[in-house]
Amino acid sequence: MPKILIVDDDRATSTLLRTLFQIEGYDGVICPRPEDVLHTISVEQPDLILMDVHLADIDAIDILKAIRASDQFGAVPVVMTSGMDVAERCEAAGASAFLLKPFKPSDLMEAIRQQLIAAQ
Repeated sequence: MPKILIVDDDRATSTLLRTLFQIEGYDGVICPRPEDVLHTISVEQPDLILMDVHLADIDAIDILKAIRASDQFGAVPVVMTSGMDVAERCEAAGASAFLLKPFKPSDLMEAIRQQLIAAQ
């Protein structure tokens, strides 16, 4: 079962996403503190990371760049989400895909499936 790490500082959103992933047959894991995401990635070894661009107290683009610079998990697909259209900024930093909020659950699942297939 593919593991998806959810990085979002909105607890309700994270919980809803985890439930959606479980329904769809994925193991959804919530990163408890976005500032600890690199540690959580190394512990959880996710197959994909879903990360909100706008995190409190930390720049998600900087996190994305650190993920991409890592020898250990630099190839893990990262799908970024935001309520603002910052797709170009995310893709320039190394995002595998970008979804503009609000998005349909079916669009999210399609993006995740595509990224997991591409990563194989």
